[in-house]
This record gives sequence, C-alpha cells and structure tokens, in this order.
Amino acid sequence: MTLLNMEEKNMDTKKLDKKWWKKEVGYQIYPRSFYDSNNDGIGDLNGITEKLDYLKDLGITLIWVCPIFKSPMDDNGYDISDYYDVNPEFGTKEDLERLIAEAEKRGIKVILDLVINHTSDEHEWFLEALRNPESKYRDYYIFKRGENGLPPTNWRSHFGGSAWEKVEGETDENGNEMYYLHLFSKKQPDLNWENPEVREELYKMVNYWLEKGIAGFRVDAINSIKKDARYLNLPVDGADGFAYSIKYTLNQPGIEEFLGELAKKTFKKHNCMTVAETPLLEYERYNDFIGEDGFFSMIFDFSYSDLDMTKDGFYYSLRDIPTVELRNKIFESQLSQQKYGWGAPFLENHDLPRSLNKFFGIKTNETNAKLLANVFFFLRGTPFIYQGQEIGMDNFVRNDISEFDDIASKDQYQRALGEGFSSEEALHFVNKRSRDNSRTPMQWDNSKNAGFSKDENSKSWIKLTGSQAATNVADQINDKNSIFAHYKKMIDLRQNGKYSDCLTFGEFVPVKLENDEIIAYVRKYETQKVLCISNFSELKQEVKLNEIAKVLGEKEIKLGEILINNFEGLENDGEKVVLKGFQSLLVEI
Repeated sequence: MTLLNMEEKNMDTKKLDKKWWKKEVGYQIYPRSFYDSNNDGIGDLNGITEKLDYLKDLGITLIWVCPIFKSPMDDNGYDISDYYDVNPEFGTKEDLERLIAEAEKRGIKVILDLVINHTSDEHEWFLEALRNPESKYRDYYIFKRGENGLPPTNWRSHFGGSAWEKVEGETDENGNEMYYLHLFSKKQPDLNWENPEVREELYKMVNYWLEKGIAGFRVDAINSIKKDARYLNLPVDGADGFAYSIKYTLNQPGIEEFLGELAKKTFKKHNCMTVAETPLLEYERYNDFIGEDGFFSMIFDFSYSDLDMTKDGFYYSLRDIPTVELRNKIFESQLSQQKYGWGAPFLENHDLPRSLNKFFGIKTNETNAKLLANVFFFLRGTPFIYQGQEIGMDNFVRNDISEFDDIASKDQYQRALGEGFSSEEALHFVNKRSRDNSRTPMQWDNSKNAGFSKDENSKSWIKLTGSQAATNVADQINDKNSIFAHYKKMIDLRQNGKYSDCLTFGEFVPVKLENDEIIAYVRKYETQKVLCISNFSELKQEVKLNEIAKVLGEKEIKLGEILINNFEGLENDGEKVVLKGFQSLLVEI
C-alpha cells in the first residue's frame, strides 16, 4: 500500500469528505528561476532539493514544479520534445527521483506539469509526421489544407499570428498548401485527441510518472484538447486580421468523453491529485469537472485573474480593477466551486504579473501584500502560493522590447503597435502585464544576483528585478513582522490551529456589504465561524457589526480573538469596527 493510499484509508470521513489533497498547501515552482545549484545561471532540480528545508519551514506540504521535461524551451518548457526524459538544463531523471524522495522525507508531495494539448515540433512524433505524410504520426496532429492562398481558418494563435503554420513542400495540384494547427507557438503543434492511439500513448506516459511516485499533476491547457471539427472562420477582431479562436477551440461540447477516459485510465487508478487549468469554463459544467466523480480533484478558476483587461487577451486594454468587481467575482467563483466540488485559490502564477502591482499599482507595500494574502489564502479550496509571493516580489521595468524573453510579451508589443499605439505606450503595457514579471529569479538575499546562484557573479538566464536589496528571503525569514512571517502564520493557522478544519473544510459564506471598498466573507464549520474582512481603500472605513449580522441572518455578532492582522489592533466599540487604510484581518465571531 502506498503512502497516499494509507493516508486516504486513515482519514476521518465522519464529518465530511476529507480527501488528502484538500488539506495541502501548494507552492508553485518555476524551476528555471528558483535556485541555481551549479552556477550556470539556470535554476535546476538539485536547486529545488536544496531549498526543501526552506519550504518546510514556511509550512508548504505540496510543490507544483513547472515542466522539467526535455524541451527546446521555445515556451520555457511547455513545448515538450520527450515526455520520458528530463531537460539537461534541469538535471537528470535521478535528480528528479532524489527530489521526490527528499521531499517525501519532509512531508512534502510533488506534482508535475502535464502538457498534453500539444508537443514540441521537435518531438519524434511530429518530426516523423513531417518526414512521412503517409505515416501514422501524421494523424497524431491536426493537418489541414488551406484554400486560395489562405490558411484553413483565420484563427489567431494565443501567442499572435495565425494558428496555422505552413508545411513546406506539400502544395497540391491546385496550389493549396498544407498547414498544421498550433493554438500556442508554431513550435507547439496541437495533438489530435480524436485519434485513440494518441490518447493511449499519453495515458501510458501519465501512468509512468505516477508510478514513479509523484502525487499528481497540474494539467496544462486541458480544455483546449477538443476542437470544433467544422474548422470555421470567425469575425476578425484585431488589426492583425485574425480572430480570437476560443469559440471553436475551448470547452467544446464532447470534451467530456476525452476527459472521462483520461481520468479513468490514469488519475483515478492512483488516488492522485490533479489541478486543471480550465480558463473560461462555464460554472454549470463544474460538476463534470470537479464533482464527486469529476475528471479532476480541483481546478484553477481564472475569472478574477484577467479583470485588469477590458478586451480578451489584449494587454493594451489594461485598467485598474474596481474592488466591487473583484469581490463579486470571488464570491461567484467560491459559491460555484462549493456547489459542485473543490477549487484551488491563487494570487499569482507563471502566466501573470505580480499581484501587488496588478491590484495596487505603485501603491505597493508590506501592508498590501498581507491584505491580498489574507483575502485569497482563506478562501475555500487548496491554496497555491507562487515562488516569491511569500516575500512580496514585484514587477520590473524593461527599457526595450529586446529585454523580454517571453514570446507572448513580444507578440503583445506588436499587437499594440498594430492598433496604433506608440512604442512607448506598447512597452508600458508589456511592462505591466508581461509573464516575465513572475519569471525573474527568486530573491534569496541582497547580493548581486540575489543569491539565485552560489556564485554571485553567475549571470542568470533572465534579468533580475533589481529589488533584492529591499525584498529578499534572508531579511524576512527571521523578521516577525515580515510578509514571509505573515504567510507562515497563515499556513500554520490553516494546518495546525484550532480553526484548522474550519479554514480548510468549512463553508464559504459571502458577506456583501454596502461599502464597496470592503471584501468580507465567513468560513463556517459546525459551531465555528471566522470572519475575513479587508479594506481595499487607503482611507479608513467604518463597518457596523449589525450589518454583518444581517447579511449572515443573525440577530447580532460579536468579535472574538483576532487570528491574524496586518496592523496592530483593531478599532472596535462593540457596535462597529473601523478598518485602517488597507487593513485586513481574520477574526472569530
């Protein structure tokens, strides 16, 4: 019997369903930027292993490691050329096995990134598909003939330009050219999930890694695997002449058949944890995805992650996020997940800018960081923290587009220019929204390279933020008032405090107040109730306790012990509380 099987068997299920993964606290690692153990400027698996004690001290019980498989790194590892081998820049399979074993010793489980919507164009399957159009591998991908000198459809790739790439030397007698589909980079051809042989190959690979001892997967772009087989054009929506394709490529009817088969033949056989990336998934479909017999353990809900863009997928449409909109999205998301299953609250990931700048612009400070931490960490679901979030790392500013590594950022720069913005304006948008913001090296200390490499003169694969003098682990780890200390306390409250069950399994109850600057909710479990209340304004805000009581359907409420607070004390006369600017706290009621 495996460790996970034993844990499941010994669980207390009398009160409610307490699957092992509901209790975890996740930490996302972008391996290229976490810790460089061999001074080549690139983070690696041995670097993660060396920092396991740091993660244990923080309270982390599960790590999600972004792709470490063999890859040409066109999209930083999300273009996999060999599912069964580790990319040499990260180490070896033995290094991965050592990481899994050392993590287990510290009570930390490891999940890997599963990228099965597409492969790299350097994968042996795709290379053979190009070499021999008559081979079985041609049907492993989606090849279509264009007409009249145009690609099969006018769909835009998520990284810009056509979603179809021309295959040289395969023009037919009528002059029509052959193309392959790539919803992401042209070096990421989409797999043909309609082909049962493809699916079986992927299932074999998934089971291989689960048998190696990993605890599960974060499943990348999984709601893109089904395409509308009609391959129709869409109305053009940008100056580039292309169209946003999600109407025909995302959450398509019939995807359930594929996902059900995937779950049955892999995940459900291993009692593993899966967290799926499913942007724009309709809430009414959640039962299939995360219900009792759902395809996945949980999903990331992105409904509130792109509130800063008014036009889907375009950085040039950035705006400030109204607190009331954020509140309403959080409430809707939480209630929907609670109705059907389990979620995975998050503030940051490798595809988003840093949360401090995103929500507060230039008004970033420790107080704001602790406020955001409170709001998101105590939501119902398995929380995920992104590397550097726990010390308040922020965005960076680049002076030229050539300084960016991210292919999406370079495309967004060109899109903005195409829409008539100046180069200065385009650069401003990219600086604010670039995925590179979250991919800068982890800041371990205040040295020249922020302690990212053992040799401080080692040049990192991507430029540092330059903020390591003000923001680093070494300065915060022993500071009881630091952002790190705040995260550590939050994790301990959830994992070990008297309200642990309440903060983990408890019901989410929204508290929608008349004051639109306040985000408040209650976590309720048996006789326990805790209130999380946060002021998103820089000005003091007064909240009457009877208003909260009314929303909760109670005659009155009284505040008890303050469990965590980003300020010293609370102004409370028994009838009202006065929250300081950006004050946020968790308090028993």
